[in-house]
Amino acid sequence: MWRPVREIEIIAGTPPGGGLDRCARALVKAIEANRLLDVPVRVTNMPGEGGRGAWMRLDGRPDDAHTLCVSSINLTTDHLLGESPYEHETAFTPLAILYTEYLAFLARSDCPVDSGAALLEWFRADTRSPTVALSIALGNPNHIALAKVIRHAGGNVTAPNIRVFDSALDAVADVMAGDAGIAVVTAASAVKELGTGAMRALALSAPQRAAGLYAETPTWSELGVDCVIGSWRGVTGARAITSGQAAYWQEVLRAAVATREWAAELERHYWTPMYVDGLRLTEHLARERAELAGVLRDLGLLV
Repeated sequence: MWRPVREIEIIAGTPPGGGLDRCARALVKAIEANRLLDVPVRVTNMPGEGGRGAWMRLDGRPDDAHTLCVSSINLTTDHLLGESPYEHETAFTPLAILYTEYLAFLARSDCPVDSGAALLEWFRADTRSPTVALSIALGNPNHIALAKVIRHAGGNVTAPNIRVFDSALDAVADVMAGDAGIAVVTAASAVKELGTGAMRALALSAPQRAAGLYAETPTWSELGVDCVIGSWRGVTGARAITSGQAAYWQEVLRAAVATREWAAELERHYWTPMYVDGLRLTEHLARERAELAGVLRDLGLLV
C-alpha cells in the first residue's frame, strides 16, 4: 500500500483564521494528536481570488499525493458561474466531505435591525441598496442564503450592494467598522464579537437551533423562510493520484474525524458532522451540482 514519504502540504484558500484554514488546522491537530501519519504536515494559506489560487497550486501538481487542498461547495458554484475553469470531479480527485457549517446573519449590536423579522422588513421596505458583507465569492451558499431571504421578503435579490472578502473574519470586521449593514458568514466566524456583545445574531440557516452563543438565535425555518443551507468543507487531492493513494487518504480522514480532538473542534466551531467519501461522495457532488444550478438560476444569479 502507498504511504507518504515526505512532508504533507494542506492548502487552504483563506487567510489564517478563515473558514478553510480552520478546517485545515483542525485536521492537522487530529492527525498529529493521534499519530495518524509518520511524516510532518503543514498548512499553506493561499487567500485571494475567492480561493482560486489554492486550486491553481493543486492543479500544478497533478500527480502529487503529498499535496491536499481543503475543498468546499464554492468550487462547484464558481464553475457554474464561469468564475473558475475547475470542475470538482474532473479537475481534481475529491476525497471526502468532513462537515457542514451553517450560516449566520449578523449585525452590530447597535444596528436598528435587531432580529430576523426586522431584517425581513428591511429587505421588504427599503428601496435603497443595502450593503451586505460576504465571503468568499458571489454565488456561494452565503450569497444563495441572502437571496433566498430577500426573495421571501419580496425584495430584489440583485439590489444589495455586496462586499466580498477573502475571509469571513474580514466580512465581520467590515460590519463592525460600519461599512456594511449586515454580514452573512459561517457561524464560527463571529464568535468573538458575539461573546463580547459587539454583534447580534439575527438568524441561522441551519435546520435547527445551535447551542452556545447561538442558543437564542432562531433559524430562518422558524421564521417561515425556506432557507436551510450550509457550506461543507472537505479534502481534495490532485487530479492524477492513483486509486490506492486516494484510498489511503480516505482511511486517514475517516480515522481523523473519529478522534476526540475532532469532536472538540466540531463543538467549538459550531460544525455539523457530515463525513462522506467514495461512491456516496461522487453521487452527492453530482446531485448537488444539479440542485445548485437550479437554485442559482431560480434566484436570478445564473443566466
